[in-house]
Amino acid sequence: MKLEGKSLKHDFFRFIIPSLMAQWVYALYTMVDGLFVARGVSELALSGVNIAMPFLTLLFSVALLFAVGSSTMIAILLGQKKEKKAQEVFTQNIVMVSIVSILIMGITLWKSREIALFLGATDLTITYVQTYLNTIACFSIFFVCSYSLEVLVKTDGYPMKATMFVVAGAVLNCILDYLFVIQLHKGVWGAAFATGISQFSVVVLYLTHFCSRKTHMEFVKFIPSFPLLCRTVKTGLSSGITELSPGIVIFLYNHAILTFLNEEAVVSYTIVTYVSAIVVMSMVGITQGIQPLVSYHYGRKSVGQYHRLLKYALYFGTIFSIAAFAVSRMLAKPLVNLFVSPEFGNLRVESVRIFSIVSYSFLLCGCNIILGGFFTAVEHPKASMSISLGRGVLFVAISLWILTALFQGEGIWWAAVLSEGLCFVLTLILSLSYKRQIG
Repeated sequence: MKLEGKSLKHDFFRFIIPSLMAQWVYALYTMVDGLFVARGVSELALSGVNIAMPFLTLLFSVALLFAVGSSTMIAILLGQKKEKKAQEVFTQNIVMVSIVSILIMGITLWKSREIALFLGATDLTITYVQTYLNTIACFSIFFVCSYSLEVLVKTDGYPMKATMFVVAGAVLNCILDYLFVIQLHKGVWGAAFATGISQFSVVVLYLTHFCSRKTHMEFVKFIPSFPLLCRTVKTGLSSGITELSPGIVIFLYNHAILTFLNEEAVVSYTIVTYVSAIVVMSMVGITQGIQPLVSYHYGRKSVGQYHRLLKYALYFGTIFSIAAFAVSRMLAKPLVNLFVSPEFGNLRVESVRIFSIVSYSFLLCGCNIILGGFFTAVEHPKASMSISLGRGVLFVAISLWILTALFQGEGIWWAAVLSEGLCFVLTLILSLSYKRQIG
């Protein structure tokens, strides 16, 4: 089994580096769409894509909910030498994500206008939002399966192969974005269609792996198990919420911005969101990197091993958080200039100022995400769920409510810092409680 290599530290970096690269590529998927839309259509169209973004994070969160839950159980079963049972869990997972994604597609196409309005579309942006939603919805099964299979390929012991497939999809996405948006002038539809085709291509690549002789996760006949489904959802729910949280945050922020400010401020927030997504998904990448290793050693009852993995992840995550904070402040202006045309000088200046404020939240998000993922990997769902719900919904809503009440629109930009701080306090309390439990 390729979950064990030369040393624990070697295994850590063998899984972390490809996982980080994969998450960066996923973050770049949406950033590339936004960049081409901003330059090839308009800044208003970019706002429309941002308003639709929670739907994309919903798809990824559904994928991660099932993938993390099933991969945790698969890694534990492999650690216990129960390979046949692991294959049954794998097959049921793929069937379930396919069914769920088809349901999501049907509901979205049926109620796309209502969903667009709920997400915050205005008279000026609703056409862009609805077009993006309808196009992405048609590829729902490929979005969900590609992200789910990426996690499972890593659990199968092939993290670099997973990264190579993701990178291939990202390169194809860039090429198709340029073709459809810039050359053929297909606008928002072209950007969404390019992303959908690239996700379809990645799924095909993953299936070549799982149909090969190298995999430990062959498709097998299985008897549907409702208790297994419940355990999968219970284990993966916190990770699914963590993945969904950026979408929930975008939703809450967009409504607050349109209430207290204007649509131009949505453009500024969109740019900040793209860069924040890279930082957050980097932490998710660290978490996903250690997850199969932690679960594997947890299944073998090697307590010292999976606690060492947590220490490595926290050290690495802290260093990365500090570096992300420093780099984002230094590069705020050139990053903003990529998305905003020179004639919008005031928008550029305001976006850089907002960027500088939000970057303080980068210093705390790493510990929150990594520890939440660790609790998932060792089957402590209540702790991981508390962190995920706090970070993804509760603390953001509380922070926005308090700060907008005190400072109106200006308070919106400080809400990310306050919410990460509140979640950090909760994470420390849960970590101390876990430490007492294990002695």
